[in-house]
Amino acid sequence: MRTILLTLSQYNHILINGIMETFYMVAVSLFISILFGLPLGFMTTISGNNHVMDRSHLHKLLNTIINIGRSIPFVILMVAVIPFTRLITGTSIGTTAAIVPLSIAAIPFTARITDNALQEVDRGVIEAALAMGANTSTIVIKVLFPEALPAIILGITVTAINLITYSAMAGVVGGGGLGDIAIRYGYQRFKPIIMIETIIIMVIMVQLIQWTGKYLAERIDSNNLKSEN
Repeated sequence: MRTILLTLSQYNHILINGIMETFYMVAVSLFISILFGLPLGFMTTISGNNHVMDRSHLHKLLNTIINIGRSIPFVILMVAVIPFTRLITGTSIGTTAAIVPLSIAAIPFTARITDNALQEVDRGVIEAALAMGANTSTIVIKVLFPEALPAIILGITVTAINLITYSAMAGVVGGGGLGDIAIRYGYQRFKPIIMIETIIIMVIMVQLIQWTGKYLAERIDSNNLKSEN
């Protein structure tokens, strides 16, 4: 009985570590994707045809970069960037190393959802700001960003959920986290209860992120409507 309790305690400790590693990978990767993906998405939008900074060649280049980044399957990307991962982190195994391919995969995704959100902003609002003499930076900060923020938050929520899925894939190649636990203990050591627990935990994490993102987007959208009235 004591051995069984000790084993359960060990697995609970392993699961807690897996949750923390997954949270660490997703949080840091999401931050990096926002840091680089948001500016990339804004530049893609405002450099488009008849927008505030019409640069067709730049727009095509940025669109191409985003499309290529989103076209590479994550499993292939992890392997392809191993030399770069080693250069940045000194290793290709572990949670910190997994952040590199996770971030690279998330940046173009965040850029695209930002671009899509900005495309939905009413052109009439932009034209009115231009008519009042607003420059490009003013339009980006005071018009585009506030108007598109609810949609951007929902897009970032989707990015975070995708990162949870990608982090599980990273666990297959030694990236750590819940995916690694599911493979090493649930599959390789024939412990289905561990596999089920990791699945339940990941489902709960996804639901919490989805609820939080939806709540924030609705709250901001409601505040925007009140300020307009």
